[in-house]
Amino acid sequence: MTRATPLSLWDASAVEADYANPMDGDVETDVAIVGGGFTGLSTALHCARKGLGAQVVEAERIGHGGSGRNVGLVNAALWLAPRAVREALGDVYGPRFVGVFGKGPETVFDLIERHQIRCEATRTGTIHAAHGPSGVADLEDRAAEWRRLGEPVDLLDRDDVAARIGTRAFHAGLLDHRAGTINPMGYCRGLARAARGAGAEIATGVRATALRREGGGWRVETKRGSVRARFVVLGTNAYTDALWPGLREVFTPIHYFQVATRPLGPEAAHILPGRQGVWDTGRIMFNVRRDASDRLLVGSMGTVVGSAAKGLSRRWAARQVARLFPELGPVDFEEAWHGRIAMTPDHLPRIYELDKGLFTAIGYNGRGITTGTLFGAVLADLLTGLDRADLPLPITPVSKARGAALNARLYQAAFTANQVWRSL
Repeated sequence: MTRATPLSLWDASAVEADYANPMDGDVETDVAIVGGGFTGLSTALHCARKGLGAQVVEAERIGHGGSGRNVGLVNAALWLAPRAVREALGDVYGPRFVGVFGKGPETVFDLIERHQIRCEATRTGTIHAAHGPSGVADLEDRAAEWRRLGEPVDLLDRDDVAARIGTRAFHAGLLDHRAGTINPMGYCRGLARAARGAGAEIATGVRATALRREGGGWRVETKRGSVRARFVVLGTNAYTDALWPGLREVFTPIHYFQVATRPLGPEAAHILPGRQGVWDTGRIMFNVRRDASDRLLVGSMGTVVGSAAKGLSRRWAARQVARLFPELGPVDFEEAWHGRIAMTPDHLPRIYELDKGLFTAIGYNGRGITTGTLFGAVLADLLTGLDRADLPLPITPVSKARGAALNARLYQAAFTANQVWRSL
């Protein structure tokens, strides 16, 4: 299956085959899963491994949402520092969450290895780079915390981080050896292949239009038939729609965009020679990475304004590349895209039981690869008898993010203004 206009560079360059399969008629199974991204496919894979029948329904195509538009950084834990997580979750869930999610990259890379997923996996770490002096202090605190927990991180001074990235624009860096980079669409398609191999069923181009209780289970209605199941998992995260009333109001949707150069060849060999992905400490986050074909990708919060060929985001990207790597001279850009992130007020994800047998994990705050993969496994465990007291997060009541719609508009205005300012 091909598309005239790719969703992202990852969609255009992924080696793993796309998968399309309609659903005709009614289906009966153990678990109905709405959404064919990291969460839904991980849930399907892990449910199938545990002997549960699983049916995924995806409204568009595999990886259509945030999974196929991701930056591709396989980071450990959250944006929040470990101390902040413990303070928010308490003495029981705080250390447990940090421990489980600190091993998130290991879980992802183990799945890649086990199922031979072709996704340009590079396990050489990621670098959290200090955008200024205040960022240095933040990284020093994080490094001390992770070292206290026995995790493999290195605090890089300005010379070290310049050698690792190829620019002196950053003041310091925190190299996390647990982490790495992937082609996220390749990984998503590989999860679909693995889930199907384990016995799960996946239907694409099938939008769930209604959910209703039926007997001791659920019926998921679509225009191509219905799915009757004991359990339902909503794996839609930032692309949640009105299927379950009020669910899309529990987070603030923001956008994150990427602009990719054409392959640069040997002239880019000095830039990120270890191919780590970089994200910075700025309030409006910035990232840079080099892919397997020697393209440079730069990105930040907001939407693409214009295209890779012309417009504000193209000018912004050209300015960032020139600022970081002036020796490259003018570069051409090949792709530009953006996706949505579900931000919660405390920057922590949630597990909700929306009704008996109806679950969702939501609010990934920009860490979709590891969080979606881990929550898929957790939800499969929960459906097969895991004690709720052993979850990495407590199941909590649904609470709306106050002012989410207004905040989303304000953030978007600020992010666009940042593109304008940084383009000058």
